[in-house]
Amino acid sequence: MSKSLNPDTPPILYSFRRCPYAMRARLAIYNCKIDIALREVVLKDKPPSLLAISPKGTVPVLQLSDGSIIEESLDIMKWALQQRDPDQWLSAALIEPTQELIQQNDNEFKYWLDRYKYADRYPQHPLAFYRSRCEHWFAILESNLMAHDGFLLADRYTLADMALFPFVRQCAHVDREWFLQTPYVHLQAWLEKLINSNLFAAVMKKHPQWIASA
Repeated sequence: MSKSLNPDTPPILYSFRRCPYAMRARLAIYNCKIDIALREVVLKDKPPSLLAISPKGTVPVLQLSDGSIIEESLDIMKWALQQRDPDQWLSAALIEPTQELIQQNDNEFKYWLDRYKYADRYPQHPLAFYRSRCEHWFAILESNLMAHDGFLLADRYTLADMALFPFVRQCAHVDREWFLQTPYVHLQAWLEKLINSNLFAAVMKKHPQWIASA
């Protein structure tokens, strides 16, 4: 445990605006209306205070007032929802399918997404090969959305929707023209609605690089 903050000081979130992991953490925190101190990190110039509490140096990292550190984006989401869950993103009945969907996203889809987005770094296969692997995931999500009236697991947004959204968005934007020509119309509508939401606009506001005061 790191040094405690002043009890009156809000939790500190080290974040990077475009990182999908940080994005999902912010989505939960903002939706739960939890007051935080946001510290925008430039990944090539990480602040010593971040590395002191989380040597791995990745974002997001949440430092609570008691000094506790939460280093994983999904754990930050769950922490926020345990404080306040106004839209019932957490559901006991959905724990297992939520976990399964997020694990597939984080462990399988993310692997192919990185190779699709940075295909020039992975010359073992052409870009189309990596895109086809991503498309397998799109087909699964499309099926879920069709079964749940435009949502992934229920008749409303849940933790699964918000945890997956930043990654689907990142993949769709690699070649947006291609994505819009695919047959995944429910996925396209789901993504567009989330992108145009007030919540997403709030979490994507630009912040200057945080630099510790002398």
